[in-house]
Amino acid sequence: MLPTKILLVDDDHALTEMLSELLQTEGYECTVVDNGAEALLAVREENPSLVVLDVMMPGDDGITTLRKLRKTSDVAVLMLTAMGEDDDRVLGLEAGADDYLAKPFVARELVLRIQAILRRFKQPATPDAHAAIQAGPLNIELAKDRAEINGLVLPLTGAELRILESLASRPGEIVSREDLTKIALGRELSPYDRALDTHISHLRNKLGKAGDASIAIRSARGAGYRLVIN
Repeated sequence: MLPTKILLVDDDHALTEMLSELLQTEGYECTVVDNGAEALLAVREENPSLVVLDVMMPGDDGITTLRKLRKTSDVAVLMLTAMGEDDDRVLGLEAGADDYLAKPFVARELVLRIQAILRRFKQPATPDAHAAIQAGPLNIELAKDRAEINGLVLPLTGAELRILESLASRPGEIVSREDLTKIALGRELSPYDRALDTHISHLRNKLGKAGDASIAIRSARGAGYRLVIN
């Protein structure tokens, strides 16, 4: 069985050397680059399972690099941000990051985040070719990881699709923030964690652009979210 490939993108060479050694001891194969242009090339040539992408880099920063990457690839991305830089976290999630981790961090936490993201991207069984979730004008084809509203394909990230699948499978019912965080991010909800809310906001915008007002995501204050079909 071939090792899972991880692409590390950071201009802090001491950090990437340490992380590369750690990830290799965990059984991963690592490629290291230090700028956005090389990252885009490495994704095409190496086909990694996950990209660890730093926000602050020379040339194109991590946000710009991620926006370019998302035009051609849905590879899993873990964004590294500076401690306290909430704007970077929001921009990263909006650009299509699956999760973020603030620097400085404990190296073991990075490994756990990577494992959690990869678990979400692995499908234990192949869905039936015709399996789908139907909720009003929304149709989600599980085997194709594709969501449509009235035939219009929604450009969703992996996390957004998992959130929508969970809500659409029980329309009208409240799904807790804790459950959605586990489903979308593969980890426990932590205090002041706004990653889920950012994914929900981005998902709402995409549903709105589909042009069908009969479907919406509503918040239940202090409880969670639900999908409403009018």
